[in-house]
Amino acid sequence: MEIRTSKFVYSAALLYTLITGFSFLFGKIALAVANPFDLLAYRFSASFVAVIILLAFKLVKVNYSFKSILRILPLAIFYPLMFFAFQTFGLEASSSSEAGILSATIPIFTLILATIFLKEETTLLQKISIFVSVLGVIYITLMKGYSFEISNLKGIILLLISALSFAGYSVLARRLTRDFSSFELSIVMMIISFLFFTFTAIISHLIKGTLNTFFLPLGEPSFILSVLYLGVLSTLLTSVLTNFVLSRIEASKMSVFTNLATVISIIAGVIFLQEEIFYYHIIGSLMIILGVIGANYFGKSKGENKGRSLSKK
Repeated sequence: MEIRTSKFVYSAALLYTLITGFSFLFGKIALAVANPFDLLAYRFSASFVAVIILLAFKLVKVNYSFKSILRILPLAIFYPLMFFAFQTFGLEASSSSEAGILSATIPIFTLILATIFLKEETTLLQKISIFVSVLGVIYITLMKGYSFEISNLKGIILLLISALSFAGYSVLARRLTRDFSSFELSIVMMIISFLFFTFTAIISHLIKGTLNTFFLPLGEPSFILSVLYLGVLSTLLTSVLTNFVLSRIEASKMSVFTNLATVISIIAGVIFLQEEIFYYHIIGSLMIILGVIGANYFGKSKGENKGRSLSKK
């Protein structure tokens, strides 16, 4: 039974990675039609509609009180609000290479925060594996020919805050999964994000007098398809999967799967966008995969015992 449970947990983590990896492809398609904040508004609108359908047909069971919602609220603030907001503004003031490198540091930040606040213990080999995974992403990014411009200090700081936000979310979610189901956490996260990003986008258009342009992307079938993927699968479902996995394994183990999405995005680009694949893609991908395996293999039994005891509390 324990082996089956372990396989189910890691299958959920891999599914999260697969969906996230393809989200870059759909994100590119959607951004060709809408600006980043409009896309976020539509993305979480799709998530919100999916939540309403789930609740209306009683496909999921949730039990909230005003006090419980207040407890979950900081989680929604860390992710998706702070993560996406700082990432969006950070991308405007920096290069894509800087974004890729700084996003790769999420497992390191998570490892540090989980050690401090959750008292999670990791072996030396686990720490090395996490750094190997991070270096794999950085290697691929730098080999693409981009440079890391320290002059873009504002963008770098914003992207670092974005990475810290996701790490903070991972640690806080690890605690909250003791008292709430994955769906209870995710539904509050989606509703709060829908209200914030939709309000922000509409107010921005009202100030600029461009409200009519907010609805223009809906005339593009490719945009609607991309938003459905990003909102329902890459936002709502991945949120549920992440919260579930964090209820079973350590935050430091789960966070390293975020780098594995880079490998999936490379494969998706080659298959669907006819992008070229070079030797550094293969070398970097192998580093990432080895890092993910190492981070979750070394100290495995000890970590899983902690995960099971945590979920029983």
